[in-house]
Amino acid sequence: MKTNQDFEYEASAAGRVNIIGEHVDYCGGKVFPAALSLKNTIRIRKNGTNEIRLSFTDIPNVFHLPIDRLSEYKTVKYASYFAACALALQDAGISLVGCDVLSDCTVPFGSGLSSSAAIEVSFIAAILALVGAEKSKVEIALLAQKAEREYVGTQCGIMDQYASACGKKDHAMLLSCDDLSCEYVPLTLGDYALVIANTNKPHSLSDGKYNERREETERALKQLQTRLSAPCLAAVTEDAIKENRDVLPGVLYSRALHVATEVKRVEKAAEAMKKGDLESLGRLLKESHASLRDLFEVTGAELDALADAANEFPYCLGSRMTGGGFGGSTVSIVRKDKISEFEAFVSERYERAIHYKPDFYTAEIADGITLRKIKG
Repeated sequence: MKTNQDFEYEASAAGRVNIIGEHVDYCGGKVFPAALSLKNTIRIRKNGTNEIRLSFTDIPNVFHLPIDRLSEYKTVKYASYFAACALALQDAGISLVGCDVLSDCTVPFGSGLSSSAAIEVSFIAAILALVGAEKSKVEIALLAQKAEREYVGTQCGIMDQYASACGKKDHAMLLSCDDLSCEYVPLTLGDYALVIANTNKPHSLSDGKYNERREETERALKQLQTRLSAPCLAAVTEDAIKENRDVLPGVLYSRALHVATEVKRVEKAAEAMKKGDLESLGRLLKESHASLRDLFEVTGAELDALADAANEFPYCLGSRMTGGGFGGSTVSIVRKDKISEFEAFVSERYERAIHYKPDFYTAEIADGITLRKIKG
């Protein structure tokens, strides 16, 4: 649409990999994500109209979003997240202006690396800069979460948007999703690296399965609260869930048990990272994937094939699905000098089982929001 020099601001926000702590953020638990150098970048300028003119570097679609009719675009592919964010900003009392927007996303869509949060956070940061409004990174994350929950329809927790906004280079974030307290933990892997593998089975968290799992955890909490005083499901221990199994019919017991054991694994993983105990961290990743497969049932053939192949590789300490599941990606701890062999090993086994190839990423751990003024 325009060259860099024609725009006023450039705002970027990160994709994220969650090292461990899956499907516990909306249950009030702690998670352990890190922001990636894969990101969405928004370039923006005022255009003197009453429209947000939206274009992309990688797809031909161009959208004209009237500022007074944004709700009409909540279900329009590619435009929905932008319309949702603009509506959330309006609800927060931000006066929008007509603008040209160019979006450039290097987070693979449907990969489980949170391209949606990167888009939301970068767009909100860009709009705020353009209109001269100030919000903290945490406030931007909360606005992005509101956009996804209230307008896109995915009842997500705060992890993705928080990591996208507040990430810190070379650090993971031990984030308490109930009160948003965050401890930055140096991500020191020595001779090892995090390798992300994409199943290439696109997932969509707004297709109902994600919301179904969230609803199941909410029902489990209500049942447990008939006997226990618990502010959130993540506060209920594994022992308490087992002792009160009789009030958790059907899948509610297994869903609650996953949450309790995953919360414990997050605590152990942070301790292992601080001690440099990568073997223990790897074991926890394996345990997490098994729980997500057997108790929470969000993996599927593709993610299981990737994780199983990775865990068979002798120089991989552990692998698991990362993100919401139902497709997406795995994260593995692999010895740096064996990464090429790892990719070939996993790819061959995955293609034999699934009949198409995965993709691999060597993204670095990066900062969250970055903003620069281009001109004016």
